[in-house]
Amino acid sequence: MAGVWGFNQSAVRRRDRLLDETAAGELLRRGEYGVLSMQAVEGGGYGVPVSYVWDGGGVIYVHCAPEGRKLRCVEHCAEVSFCVVGPTKVCPAKFTTAYESVLVEARAVRVGDVEEVRHALRLILEKYAPGELDRGLAAVEKSLPRTAILRLEIRRVSAKCKKI
Repeated sequence: MAGVWGFNQSAVRRRDRLLDETAAGELLRRGEYGVLSMQAVEGGGYGVPVSYVWDGGGVIYVHCAPEGRKLRCVEHCAEVSFCVVGPTKVCPAKFTTAYESVLVEARAVRVGDVEEVRHALRLILEKYAPGELDRGLAAVEKSLPRTAILRLEIRRVSAKCKKI
């Protein structure tokens, strides 16, 4: 059964590597960046690393320019995946790697409401520049015309790890 924010481990094959919901939420909250993967308009896939913020519920926000390949891909097909990988440690003597990761299946929507754009940018500032909030909010107002926000509406979240 999916959790409040879409947490659902039913499709994970390696049951011995499940990361619990609390740890998955913490990784999603603190992750520095994620990889947004989309269907390319010209065919194939397109994945790009992005800064993001999770609202603690069913939404991840990503900021971008008001035009570009990301937006064209999302307009072509709104179904996306988003992956965050935590710290890793290669263990050569054991031929393995310790890791933790969260995989999100979502529907991507370009935010049209300016108040939601401001809300998303404030969350991004609180995550990446908490000591610069006042200056950041002033910069947000100046950059609104050249900033777009994608809202990733979470459908399913799964998470794995390998402890060494």
